[in-house]
Amino acid sequence: MKSFLTDIRISLVSTFFLAVLLCGIYPLVVWTIAQGLFPYQANGSLIVRNGKVVGSALIAQGFTGSKYFHSRPSSAGKGYDAANSAGSNLGPISKTLIDTVAQRINEYRRENSLTSDISIPPDAVTASGSGLDPHISVENALLQTPRVAKARGLSQEAVRKKIEIYVEGRDLGIFGELRVNVLRLNLALDSE
Repeated sequence: MKSFLTDIRISLVSTFFLAVLLCGIYPLVVWTIAQGLFPYQANGSLIVRNGKVVGSALIAQGFTGSKYFHSRPSSAGKGYDAANSAGSNLGPISKTLIDTVAQRINEYRRENSLTSDISIPPDAVTASGSGLDPHISVENALLQTPRVAKARGLSQEAVRKKIEIYVEGRDLGIFGELRVNVLRLNLALDSE
């Protein structure tokens, strides 16, 4: 009986010690380091304009209207819902997916005045796994350039130069593709 009580006491003390260490001290140390070394990233990479948060550089927003570059399509909730991040879970032979992508291709061609011989980049018509990818490919941005330039009364060359400024490189120089953050690009165009 004495051994049993000793084991119970050791178990309770160990549980309490680990709870304090792993649920209190460790998160506090990580939070302190993150706030000290990476405050922008630790606080959600929020973009602030005129004292107001307008979005996060990490989460896509749905932009409509011809004067804005449009984000990747979203399957998150009812679209661009950060509280309901998810893909569509539709497989490559799903009729729903095939029909949806075909509809998106037609809409993309129509809104950007593209002929049928121009190839549409996949990120323009397919949603990402999270449904909240804040980036589009450089090719996608360049295909949207004439529409945006015309709607803003700018030259296509001026809009292309803005795109070049906001092109982000590969992660660690080797992972991923060149991409453009849609929110940052649209905010830059709005501030002109």
